Amino acid sequence: MTVAGLPQIIRDRTMRRRMKQLRLIPGLHRATHRVGLELQASRPPLGVTQGEAHLLAHLAAAGPSTVAELHAAFAHRRSTLTGILDRLEARRLATRELWPDDRRSFRVSLTRKGRGLAARVHRALRALEARVQARVGPADLSGFEAVVQAIQAATHGAASRRAPKAR
Repeated sequence: MTVAGLPQIIRDRTMRRRMKQLRLIPGLHRATHRVGLELQASRPPLGVTQGEAHLLAHLAAAGPSTVAELHAAFAHRRSTLTGILDRLEARRLATRELWPDDRRSFRVSLTRKGRGLAARVHRALRALEARVQARVGPADLSGFEAVVQAIQAATHGAASRRAPKAR
């Protein structure tokens, strides 16, 4: 190590000491990544991304939904959600059609093929959830649900607070 590098090392250590340790977000990031890895490890392979898998499972549970409802459920950027829907539609897993009650909105529905894949995704997620629940008690689950609700409440409207895109 050279003398010239020492001040930067000291600055880095000082900054790390001043930063309050994060308690929730690192674990949430790791857990989310592991859910994705679990879906990727499914046999036979599901052949969908994590975002696609979650959207399929949601549509299977909620039924046909508007794009606005899907956006509210997942809080994806609109372009991200559109990309996921484009891929699901191209693979004939979902359809988009004008919503009969409001012709300005689109209804997203699963196709027969999509329902079959969504059921496989749901089974994989249900099996993972059962393994997790076997390791924790009811109070742990209630605490986890409270934290998730707090995160949703604390971030509600975050998408609308984003800075507008530069044109």
